[in-house]
Amino acid sequence: MKTYYDYLEESTNVVKSNTNKNKIITVLSYLLIWAFAMIVFWFFTSGSDAMGYSLMFLWIVLPVTTFIVSVVIGKNDFWGKGKWAFTIFFGAMYMLAEYGTFKMANNIAFNKLNAPDFGMIVAGAIISAIGMLVGSLWNKKRYDQNKKDK
Repeated sequence: MKTYYDYLEESTNVVKSNTNKNKIITVLSYLLIWAFAMIVFWFFTSGSDAMGYSLMFLWIVLPVTTFIVSVVIGKNDFWGKGKWAFTIFFGAMYMLAEYGTFKMANNIAFNKLNAPDFGMIVAGAIISAIGMLVGSLWNKKRYDQNKKDK
């Protein structure tokens, strides 16, 4: 027969497992959308689609995805204070999206190597930091509300 402590440990392990699964799903969803943006550029666009692609993916889809995923990370307090390191990750991924598309196409077309625009990291990190802040404030408000109700 299981004791209360066995049950408590089992329940805690299930919660930790679900939290880890949610962390993985959150990050993988971002990476999937990022990879989709790369695939669309390389396989489904031509030279005349550059402006549309840039507006759609680099100015709307990736920044909105970065913001939403950052809100989710902040709201659920994934990784505690370590969540703020993800702003750098999202910034780097935003820079790599631009480098992996337009800069790489230019590298191939002119047979030369262009350096990535590291300023894009700052832009992506700012978008992520704003989302993380919104999510963290949402989490704090929810925590304070639950504390107040008790």
